[in-house]
Amino acid sequence: MRHSLALILALTLTACGIFSKDTASEEDIPSVEQLYADAREAMDNNNYTQALVAFDRLQASYPYGRYAQQALLESAYANYKQKESEAALSAIDRFIKQYPNNPHVDYAYYLRGLVSFNDDLGLFGDITEQDLSERDPNAGRNAFDALKELVTKFPDSKYAPDARLRMQYLINELARYEIHVAQYYLRRGAYVAAAARAKDVLTNYPETPETRDALRVLIRAYDGLGMTDMRDDAKRVLEANALPADAMRGNMILESTQESSWWEFWKRDDGLPWWQVWK
Repeated sequence: MRHSLALILALTLTACGIFSKDTASEEDIPSVEQLYADAREAMDNNNYTQALVAFDRLQASYPYGRYAQQALLESAYANYKQKESEAALSAIDRFIKQYPNNPHVDYAYYLRGLVSFNDDLGLFGDITEQDLSERDPNAGRNAFDALKELVTKFPDSKYAPDARLRMQYLINELARYEIHVAQYYLRRGAYVAAAARAKDVLTNYPETPETRDALRVLIRAYDGLGMTDMRDDAKRVLEANALPADAMRGNMILESTQESSWWEFWKRDDGLPWWQVWK
């Protein structure tokens, strides 16, 4: 009998200990407002790692409601600022899938374009100032497609004008990439391949400055192939669309008519700060 009473007492004390720990644990969880305030303070201080911890805790503790939605999208922005592209894109895709009717879903599409655009620049893009046109164009095409999705689905979005500007720069750089490849073929004496690349620029990027470079490639390629009539036709088209001499850079590359290089343009603010998304 004594043993039974002792066992019951031990189990009772153990159970009380468990419940008291659970109660204490629940009391230790800050309010959703406090967690969000902590994350926002970290973001204001550019401490994105700390902000991500706070956002993750908020979503784990309060998985529903407006704050959870904000935390998910703003964690995508924090990962974007940390250059964690995969994590940022994963959060963006989850946000779009879970909250397609959120009033700020257009920002999610815009941010996806920014992530892809800056991911294409590469880790050392700002240091080396390397042209997109000198690298693999696939990331540039992905960025263009992401931005295009925004302007197609939300043509009146306040982010659409900036997205269109970025798309135009991407088109220009993709055209320049084709010119780089065409010039490579010219140096190798692969005139057929060079002409094909030049024609692609004229067909796919007709409103870019690189169309003149494409004509120059065609002239050299047709000359190398002995196709004098087509060479002369290309010359006439080029002369009819000639620019002033001070707009030229060497014999093959057209100097940009923009006030600054495209990479300098993107050194300005890269989209609205995260705290302005919800205004």
